[in-house]
Amino acid sequence: MAAEPGRLPDLTAAFHAAGLIDVAYTREPSPLGDLLLAAGPTGLLSVAYTADGMEEARWLSGLAAAVSPRVLRAPARLDSARRELDEYFTGRRQRFGLRLDLRLIRTAFAAAVLMRTAAVPYGATATYSAVATAAGRPRAQRAVGSALGANPLVIVIPCHRIVPAHGGVGGYAGGSDTKALLLAHERRYAENVRVCDDSPAERGIS
Repeated sequence: MAAEPGRLPDLTAAFHAAGLIDVAYTREPSPLGDLLLAAGPTGLLSVAYTADGMEEARWLSGLAAAVSPRVLRAPARLDSARRELDEYFTGRRQRFGLRLDLRLIRTAFAAAVLMRTAAVPYGATATYSAVATAAGRPRAQRAVGSALGANPLVIVIPCHRIVPAHGGVGGYAGGSDTKALLLAHERRYAENVRVCDDSPAERGIS
């Protein structure tokens, strides 16, 4: 199909077919604000919160430096992630089934922390100290917080489920209010045994 006069054609498919896209990304609206999603050939690389264009520019610069400078906006390459996130936010999904590319996790300790975090069930929480102990460093609660703060796949690797032992929700990349909303959302739907199907569901976070 010819491009409209004065409008550049969409060359995304051609770039993809030619192997010229190493990282596809998109900006996706959500009930918590816009999310930035990125994927490489082997899976989802990043889910991040963003408040403005400057944050998006820093995120893209980080992807280019850490993965490849061949980064292109290609929403269709992220359709599965967009669909599963929508199902999560509407209470129809409790476990993500996405392939993940974990190369943005930089240290073995961070990988251990996030592996333990991923095992915390939907609707449940664990403490920073419990995760530190499970990761083999019982006194490293601050380091656990740092590893969770650098989680490249928020929501999908549920770092919002890790909370202080003394109460409250603790810190979070998207802010403590966002963390509290996610925890409340999961508590609301935790009793729903149907993980995900194609049937309508009442709205989740809104």
